[in-house]
Amino acid sequence: MPKKVKYTGAKHYNERQIEQLLEISKDNPLEIVIKLTLFYGLRRSEVLGLRWKSVDFENKTLAINHTVVTIGKNTHMRDQTKNDSSFTVFPIPNEIILELERWKCKQEELKLLQPNDYQDEGYICTKHNGELISPNFVSQHFKVLLKRNGMPHIRFHDLRHSSASYLKALGFDLKDIQVWLRHKDIQTTLNLYTHLDMEAKTGIADSLDARFKSFQNQAKC
Repeated sequence: MPKKVKYTGAKHYNERQIEQLLEISKDNPLEIVIKLTLFYGLRRSEVLGLRWKSVDFENKTLAINHTVVTIGKNTHMRDQTKNDSSFTVFPIPNEIILELERWKCKQEELKLLQPNDYQDEGYICTKHNGELISPNFVSQHFKVLLKRNGMPHIRFHDLRHSSASYLKALGFDLKDIQVWLRHKDIQTTLNLYTHLDMEAKTGIADSLDARFKSFQNQAKC
């Protein structure tokens, strides 16, 4: 069998674009999905696999131990992650606690409004009828959201890279990002870090180019 070609077109949003995305996703069906994905740098399968029993409100922790994936035309729920390093327990800060509590109350309201139709399977990322949001719906609707609001196209998975970009902008180093994103080996993080460094170098190069150009114009005068 031929080797699977590795996707090399990964993109990411910068700090300003991330904040813009959070703004345009308010009251959108993917609002909670996007916010949790960006904050924790989750994979699509992981954010959709989050269940309320994975949230410990008292101790403020969130367990990543369940995933939702699409194989063919079927959606599968399973108590496993991509690899052993992906299984973890995250702390939940106050802002995310408030967001989760708000969404839980919203689900309870929707459940009361649809006593006979609401599907309660214990998942966090659900549609208004309680039905689990499918992986394909996330990818398709995310694309529509970006296009409708005139934002550059990126894959939903690229939000994971965007999370790394945001962490780097906040001053966290290579090891910190590896731990937060749960990369199995440092090389994966290093490859991403190199891409981010190139973006920074491009910005420096453009600034120098503009400066040198002004020098040349002065010299001609």
